[in-house]
Amino acid sequence: MDKHEGRDAGTIRLNDPWYDALAVGWGEGQGEAAAAAPPHPTPGGRRAPGASDIYLEVQRSAAFQEVRSRYRRFVVPATAGFFLWYVVYVVAATTAPGVMARPVIGAVNVALLAGLGQFLSTFLLTWAYARHARLRRDRAALDLRWTVFEQERGQERSRSREAGR
Repeated sequence: MDKHEGRDAGTIRLNDPWYDALAVGWGEGQGEAAAAAPPHPTPGGRRAPGASDIYLEVQRSAAFQEVRSRYRRFVVPATAGFFLWYVVYVVAATTAPGVMARPVIGAVNVALLAGLGQFLSTFLLTWAYARHARLRRDRAALDLRWTVFEQERGQERSRSREAGR
């Protein structure tokens, strides 16, 4: 954590890639003109890379593509399977009421079990998604986030050095 001096004395800035400076500082003090200012040109006359350049570079990286690929490999089949299960349930309920009304145990019928199965499958899918994200994507995504954070921090340092000259 860093403590600020001057106008923002008493506030604390977290050195954490999950800290969202735009959301925290939304509409506070600096105004939108400062946030929308283009990157300063470098001494060689070229434009210094901005945050959008960093994000585009990360988006094109193999690590980012791998994270997205892992996400899609889980989400697309899981969504298709869950949607198919839901459609089968609705179609069966509307086209085969005799089958759905068939008692299984006492007053519990096929429709009630299938409806409870919808809830159960929702919870299982949520658990599976969270587990997949934790085991297969979160660490790589956090590494990418740290990379972007460090690059942005380096840009801020170089800008402050140039402003001090």
